[in-house]
Amino acid sequence: MTTATVARLDARSRDLRIAIIDALEGGRRGHVGSALSVVEIVRVLYDDVLRVRPAEPEWPDRDRLILSKGHGSLGLYVVLADAGFFPREELLRQCRADALLGGHPEVHIPGIEASTGALGHGLPIAVGMALASRLRGRPSRTFAILGDGELGEGSNWEAAMIGAKHGLRDLTVVVDYNKMQSYGTVADVQPLEPLAEKWHAFGWAVTEVDGHDVAALRATFARLPLAADRPSVVIAHTVKGRGLPEAEHNAAWHHKASFSPEAADALRRAIAEAP
Repeated sequence: MTTATVARLDARSRDLRIAIIDALEGGRRGHVGSALSVVEIVRVLYDDVLRVRPAEPEWPDRDRLILSKGHGSLGLYVVLADAGFFPREELLRQCRADALLGGHPEVHIPGIEASTGALGHGLPIAVGMALASRLRGRPSRTFAILGDGELGEGSNWEAAMIGAKHGLRDLTVVVDYNKMQSYGTVADVQPLEPLAEKWHAFGWAVTEVDGHDVAALRATFARLPLAADRPSVVIAHTVKGRGLPEAEHNAAWHHKASFSPEAADALRRAIAEAP
């Protein structure tokens, strides 16, 4: 698999994307394409996979999710708000001086496990969390969502070696493989292929999936861990900007801000009409 098959968006996926547009209009900041590509991944993890308690976000036995590609934070925020970690009204205030939510995840936000955005840090933190859970005898699982452009950071591969060395079966990486980064395609900036073989060589169990296919994601995550003695990586083939035809595969939409009410309404209509 080298590209997403681009599964159709259902009502929930559209609603979450419209919530992202609402937050962009309210906060006048955000990384549109990066948030839209990760929606189904985050949605399925919180709906069907993660053992968490929104009313008790510090529950010691919870599963942990780190969004290492922190610039896609709106894709996480809308799901956390929908799950009840904080009021939905906070989405409309994001990035204001007195707001709970900033442009990248921060640990003071309920449901956020690590302050991220400096790329290459999320997986090393996740490895440490997974090791800590094992040493403490806790049943917690750890998940890290990495961007594909982020995999150019060597810290990821150092962490991958450590995770394999310790056989961290309760650690899962999900690569949001949308083939784009801030100023061009991954293939042009820093090619990753053969990506699955790289992870195999580093000692991980690997599978690939259409990252916008909710049923396929559920089935894939239900198989975790992929191996009894190794960490797992799910390479999720996605489309940057998915749901907004103008933004799809378009590096110019990596970061957009200050939408007028008319422009925001047009984006909502485009999402409602997207295949």
